[in-house]
Amino acid sequence: YRRAAPLLPFERRLTDGCGDDGCRVGRFSGNGTGFPDWLAHQIGRILKNAIAPLAMKPFFLSLVTIAVLQTVTAEIRMPKFFSDNMVLQRERPIRIWGWASRNESVSVLFNGTQVSAGTNRMGRWQVELPAMPHGGPYEMIIRGSRSEIRFTNILLGDVWLCSGQSNMEWPLDPTTGCEEEIAASANPNLRLLTVEKAVSPDEMEDLKGGAWVECTPETSRSFSAVAYYFGKFVQRETGVPIGLINSSWGGTDIEPWTSWETMRKTEQYREYADRNNTRAAMGESLKRWEHYDEALQNDPGEKEYWYKPEIAVRQKGWAKMYVPKLWEDELGEINGNVWFRTTVTLPESASGQQALLSLPAVDDADVTYLNGQQIGTTNGYNRPRRYAIPEGVLRAGENLIAIRVFDRVAAGGIWGDAAELYLEVGGKRYGLAGEWEYKPSATTAMYGVTMDATHPNNFAALLYNGMIHPLTSYGIRGVIWYQGENNAPRARSYRQLFPNLIRDWRTKWGYEFPFLWVQLAGYMAIEDQPAESSWAELREAQNNALILPATGQAVITDIGDANDIHPRNKRDVGYRLCRSALKVAYGRKIVASGPTYRSMEHDGNRIILTFGSADGGLRPADDNRYGYLRGFTIAGADRKFVRAKAWVLDKNRIAVFSDEVPEPVAVRYGWADNPYDNNLTNCSGLPASPFRTDDWPGITR
Repeated sequence: YRRAAPLLPFERRLTDGCGDDGCRVGRFSGNGTGFPDWLAHQIGRILKNAIAPLAMKPFFLSLVTIAVLQTVTAEIRMPKFFSDNMVLQRERPIRIWGWASRNESVSVLFNGTQVSAGTNRMGRWQVELPAMPHGGPYEMIIRGSRSEIRFTNILLGDVWLCSGQSNMEWPLDPTTGCEEEIAASANPNLRLLTVEKAVSPDEMEDLKGGAWVECTPETSRSFSAVAYYFGKFVQRETGVPIGLINSSWGGTDIEPWTSWETMRKTEQYREYADRNNTRAAMGESLKRWEHYDEALQNDPGEKEYWYKPEIAVRQKGWAKMYVPKLWEDELGEINGNVWFRTTVTLPESASGQQALLSLPAVDDADVTYLNGQQIGTTNGYNRPRRYAIPEGVLRAGENLIAIRVFDRVAAGGIWGDAAELYLEVGGKRYGLAGEWEYKPSATTAMYGVTMDATHPNNFAALLYNGMIHPLTSYGIRGVIWYQGENNAPRARSYRQLFPNLIRDWRTKWGYEFPFLWVQLAGYMAIEDQPAESSWAELREAQNNALILPATGQAVITDIGDANDIHPRNKRDVGYRLCRSALKVAYGRKIVASGPTYRSMEHDGNRIILTFGSADGGLRPADDNRYGYLRGFTIAGADRKFVRAKAWVLDKNRIAVFSDEVPEPVAVRYGWADNPYDNNLTNCSGLPASPFRTDDWPGITR
């Protein structure tokens, strides 16, 4: 068979579109062919030694193909998010699905109910269990003719999908009061699932990785802090088991979280409207990304042992950079793998001792070596590292520290407090801040991958495909969302993009679940005078989305940080989302938000504002220490805003006034990147959202 230069050319055709975990039918990891290594090897050996003459006949190869597929797919396989410890959505029909061989009959036994289904021509099967009340733990048994899967410790409860960018991704450690919270976090009725990051040009049928775990001090530490607190409070209030699916990625726009079916209809992607999927729309950009991704997976520094002292002494041409700092000043806006090396000279007394290596922060992931031995690796956004060095690694004299830093998006490098970059041996700290050698090994610049709209992490649907689409048949109670920082420069387009995403996900799941989100916190320098603000415009776009049914918002402008885009107080964020959920999803008759602007009227040189959600009355958050409400600005027909004073007139009305504007026409509240002085709340203590009464053009696209 002349076309069989690679032994089995049909393998690649059969596995088109496969991910890291193999192909859509009988997906396996290993050799990249869709078959396990041992099976591919055995098939090759048999064909070569026993039936090579028959392989000259093309029809025979087809028979082999069919036989192999039937063998490979006989065992039942299911998406990774079906696992021990999972939570299934209560009070809704429960879909269970997976893959097996063609014409296979699969039965599912759960909570006293058994249902069966056959596979289709692609080997996919699906059953639907009836709606059930909350409870558990239960066991699930899935049986085929040749295999069986058992899942244990399953709960029926409410499943919440938690998504967005870095403030949703941010782990419980480090946040305010995290150590006490982590120590007390054990809760068998709270289950956690972290979706592994995945960029995909195709809609995937399974996640790249992720399995359910019980909430314990060991599992809560690295889980999303906002999601954890939200789940904790909702579980405590409802008494119902809660499952949290964290599918988030720092530094991402809203566009890649939205399906291609929706995004191709927007003005932004109009030029791609005739392309039927993201892969076709990306074209040449995807090829560059795939080459870049391959280089990341086969890093030259790892293959050539850049981290070994005997190699390092022979290498020349490494540049130098002060560490700690982000690498943008030296390398520009690049992402990918960059190696850093330095040496530290130790006395004879340090030889062979246990030690500790401290790194203040790494953006985003690292693999760290000392004297050629790996001592730690962390895949965590900007988290400090503390790596224990075992006995026998350190030596007297010169010691080589080598770190491969991987940055996904935005700024990268080893950065933070220089005092926290040190090697500690026998109680003595050796500072490591200073000139380090560095060398890029696989970066976006090297492979022509740019950070514009064609970059896969910012291109429409690429995160939806890999991190949301696989879940769309899995029942959920609702969604919590924390994203928008990346879209602030294009806040005007967010007015369309955000409602589009909400409708899109509801369409994919097939029902109108509650959708709750966090409004952007205060961030950046405090302005002395009123000014235009892209972050204020993004908050306005978030406000506008409340017109959609079953939506809610947590306002957190009072707990931001001027110097950190990631405010560490995540407890209050989760609590406010919980209040919103109790009202929107659980029908509680509570006030779930601060005062909301309703209307305005002119009263001479004053403007009178009327609010909803007053909850017993409007009041200053700071016990009226200024004698009036702060955060308001006012303007006349010239559209020049000045700071104003405001007073509560009655339970839901406020008067706004300034001597500088005798004929006011518009009022704004909290209209700034960092509205630090807002103090309007209701009797529940929840802050009012920033707003404006005008519709004058802003500064964003």
